[in-house]
Amino acid sequence: MRFTFIGSLLTAFFVSLFSSFQSMAGTEMHGVMCGGEIRAADQAVVDQFMADNPGVTVTMEAVPWGTCQDKVINLAIAGDPVSFSYLGSRTLKGLAENGHIVAVEIPESQKAMYQPGILDTVSHLGKTWGYPHAFSTKALFMNCGILEQAGLACEGPKTWDELYSMAETIKNNTGIAGIGLCGKDFDNTMHQFLNYLYSNGGQVIDPDTNTITLNSSNTVEALAFYAKLANVSQEGPLAWERSQLTELFNDEKIAMYINGPWGRGAHGEGLNVKTVRIPAGPQGKQGTLLITDSVGIFSGTGHEDLASKLVAKLASGDAQYDLDTSWGLTPIMQYSQIGKVAPYNDDYWMMFIDAIADGGPEPLLVDYKAFQTVMNSMIQGAILGEGDPADLVAEAAEELEEYK
Repeated sequence: MRFTFIGSLLTAFFVSLFSSFQSMAGTEMHGVMCGGEIRAADQAVVDQFMADNPGVTVTMEAVPWGTCQDKVINLAIAGDPVSFSYLGSRTLKGLAENGHIVAVEIPESQKAMYQPGILDTVSHLGKTWGYPHAFSTKALFMNCGILEQAGLACEGPKTWDELYSMAETIKNNTGIAGIGLCGKDFDNTMHQFLNYLYSNGGQVIDPDTNTITLNSSNTVEALAFYAKLANVSQEGPLAWERSQLTELFNDEKIAMYINGPWGRGAHGEGLNVKTVRIPAGPQGKQGTLLITDSVGIFSGTGHEDLASKLVAKLASGDAQYDLDTSWGLTPIMQYSQIGKVAPYNDDYWMMFIDAIADGGPEPLLVDYKAFQTVMNSMIQGAILGEGDPADLVAEAAEELEEYK
């Protein structure tokens, strides 16, 4: 009986061991990349990962932004999660709160590579919920030809007062709108406003305590100034979002506007353009919004650790450098640490890199769509003069309590 019992234990052990090996060897992973393309650099990492892990199959799927995030979220809700997905970091908090993604342990060596503040865009209550994968900061683009036509030197304004004075002079002397202003019901309207809020030392939510901090004098000043800019902007700012401002800038219908580093490649060749830091508000520095997209690891697949190992490779090294340089993004990592300096060593890029230390992360709320709606309503209300800025801010802060 004793030998039979031991034999049964050994049989069970080897069956279990074989089953575990078979399970690992037959792992199928599904990665979804929002944006509609699988980059060659990413696919090369995936192919190498499969070669290094025999029996592991990784299927990559590209889905356009318009439907991608809803798709992976709905699959998770239905109990059929993807292994990992590249998506907007703004979705991470909601996914985490609902148990759809797992916290990730980014290697210390990789953490040290990130630019300051990057990990704040994927952090909530002390945990990291995704691997940052695309990053942008913003700067002020100026049409020097229009400024000279208005009798102004093409020198960047350092303060809000200087910015407004320049925009007013341009409009009065040339009839051209001094600055482009977003007010459309679109995510980048909120993002444009946050550039001003962070340049005035403001904040929407404290990521460490989950406390709504929007209702402050910093925000009231930023909102009042944003609304004031409508006096010197293009007509009807509520009809415009950021990409459309680029068109107005190229048509020389606005003299200045805020955009990301990809703006240089989108401007007409004949324009004389200067890029400068976003001006500082009375309570802040020349800041910017730090906004990222990231790769989240979904729970319930049984291979979360394996997926995390692959994503760590996708979001670092040559693959990450290729993404930043080919997409024209602010470098998410300090690439000089791995001997890569170009193209980020010229004056143009320094405008976007130097602003990082004074920037603030895109706020993480559980319901990011509702957050966007509340913020845009506040901004639009101020532009239209539908309420006192202090009252609009207080109302928005109260509403955000429901979505934090």
